[in-house]
Amino acid sequence: MTGTPLSERLREAVERKDVDAFVECFHEDYRSEQPAHPNRGFGGSGQVRKNWSAIMQDVPDVRFEVLRRAYEGDTEWVECRIHGTRSDGSFLDLRGVIIQGIEDGRIAWARLYLENVEQQGADIDEAVAAMTNRHPG
Repeated sequence: MTGTPLSERLREAVERKDVDAFVECFHEDYRSEQPAHPNRGFGGSGQVRKNWSAIMQDVPDVRFEVLRRAYEGDTEWVECRIHGTRSDGSFLDLRGVIIQGIEDGRIAWARLYLENVEQQGADIDEAVAAMTNRHPG
């Protein structure tokens, strides 16, 4: 790994609210997958621009925190948190892992495992019961 990590460049671009700098981190033919949400997959940096323009507009204090990162060859693994207050006053809080393939210093592909944080929800017994279709107890 040489130079500034791409996850750090992304974080800095979000902090500056610089969508151009954010999109510059991606190849034009970038491929995005969200394995837990297969219908959300897309191709192209134009969609990255559309997505992040909307986020930066609707969540003016958005933050992209890099909690941990690791590398294997040309792949960067990033544990992150994306959060802020939406224009309607509600809170955005996504956490998870992004695995991104790096080619020529830009992101060529990524697999996103990001989820909304549940402030209130099922405890572990209830969650396992839902997974197994059994009642807790």
